[in-house]
Amino acid sequence: MSRTFKPKVVTANALIEGDVVYLTADDRWTRTHAEAELITTEERAAIRLSFGEAQDGIVVGVYLADAIASENGPQPIHFREEFRAVGPSNYNHGKQAEQANV
Repeated sequence: MSRTFKPKVVTANALIEGDVVYLTADDRWTRTHAEAELITTEERAAIRLSFGEAQDGIVVGVYLADAIASENGPQPIHFREEFRAVGPSNYNHGKQAEQANV
């Protein structure tokens, strides 16, 4: 029995800055999870993952992460991905410096 495909986003770390980034539908890397392309088929996931992995001069550690659709774009569903989306937790810098609610 095959499992139902869960929606995903392609995520990685920016090679130079180390920030968590997400692949958008128009082939950009963004630091905002809600701007990521929400992938709904296994075939599309394989294509987008391959595209991300081919950008080894821009990103490292490319992988697929489970996500769900929301009115504000894709949202992470696993604690690890929620944590990565917010940014470092040791002090206010990077993504946290830009967000008033963190």
